[in-house]
Amino acid sequence: MASASLLKTSPAIGKTEFIKGQALRQPSVSVRCHPAPPSGLTVRASSYADELIKTAKTVASPGRGILAMDESNATCGKRLASIGLENTEANRQAYRTLLVSAPGLGKYISGAILFEETLYQSTVDGKKIVDVLHEQNIVPGIKVDKGLVPLAGSNDESWCQGLDGLASRSAAYYQQGARFAKWRTVVSIPNGPSALAVKEAAWGLARYAAISQVSWHTGNGDHNKGVFGMKPCLVVLNVLENILEENVRRENIFQNYFSTFSALFP
Repeated sequence: MASASLLKTSPAIGKTEFIKGQALRQPSVSVRCHPAPPSGLTVRASSYADELIKTAKTVASPGRGILAMDESNATCGKRLASIGLENTEANRQAYRTLLVSAPGLGKYISGAILFEETLYQSTVDGKKIVDVLHEQNIVPGIKVDKGLVPLAGSNDESWCQGLDGLASRSAAYYQQGARFAKWRTVVSIPNGPSALAVKEAAWGLARYAAISQVSWHTGNGDHNKGVFGMKPCLVVLNVLENILEENVRRENIFQNYFSTFSALFP
């Protein structure tokens, strides 16, 4: 399950090390040879690898983009309030119907990220929203992270929660028609970022991708084109290392990561 370029071994340690009462992970020694070609990587992608690849290629099809319509009910309420409407389920349904029924939507949109309520919702005329998207060759997706919480021991930074129960939630979302997932985390550039925050973000993204692909989803990498320099590059490399260690299919890394990773995965 591992290539020569990703082989890792851990030295024997007699007991868990402690510093100031906090347990540390056992250190590991990384042994790296010349990188194996991408075709030589063996990864775990469940029995649905072909569909995972097909989904990734569809979402990344040239000339089309991803529609982010995964506003929470609270955020959707702000949209409605701006036009003098109450935040009711019926009004949210009408708003989302307007989005998915726009003429020619499928010509420009390849995937739509949905909020959980939207995934199970129908349009005002009774058609399932996921079916309306499928008819336009738009792949339904779903937001799966549970938001940010403070990261203890960091420079006032955050980490993203939502891994608990992700496998069962992803399986249920797939049954409802979702075919890819979104997990968004934040790396605060002005605050460092600290090595702890970078590693936590990279590990979380990698675990999310591994869990999701086993549950029939593909990963939607988070990015920010407005941030530049070496710091985001270090984050990308950490994410890549963790993703490869979690045996995530490289075909499942799509959308805007394509140009970023092109030099590493030709």
